[in-house]
Amino acid sequence: MILFYRIIRRLNIIIRRIYYRSFRKNIHIGGNLNFRRNFEINAAKDACVFIGNNVFFNNDCSIHAHEKIKIGNHCIFGENVKIYDHNHVFKDAFKPIYEQGFKCSDVVIGDNCWFGSNVVVLAGSRIGNHVVVGAGCIISGDIGSNVIVRLAGDLKIEQIRCDAK
Repeated sequence: MILFYRIIRRLNIIIRRIYYRSFRKNIHIGGNLNFRRNFEINAAKDACVFIGNNVFFNNDCSIHAHEKIKIGNHCIFGENVKIYDHNHVFKDAFKPIYEQGFKCSDVVIGDNCWFGSNVVVLAGSRIGNHVVVGAGCIISGDIGSNVIVRLAGDLKIEQIRCDAK
């Protein structure tokens, strides 16, 4: 039974790779993309998603693009990581939010990044190379290279610089 489950899971991965590479011309995937259960890429008609080489997505990860999301090479994503390049507009209190449209801003993730479980990357985020983002963080804005981002005790995000020696 376990062997049957593994075969079905592997076929699912192969079919998704073929679909993303063949039918979705706005989704560009480098070599050796690996993902586990419930990985999803949602790209609007004119959106572009670029995923580099040797990237791994754990269970329940998703990418939601209205314009552009770029992920570098050798990145690892823990369970339930969500990446968005858009947010709802809610300026008019007398109009339903779903009728007000979206505000979009590109998301760029550098090379060799590791995202812990339950991380959310919001529109306009630019993350440098060699970055570790701790579990549960919400990223909005710029994170430089060679940084560890984690939640501090008072629920504020703390960036720790870790330059190579």
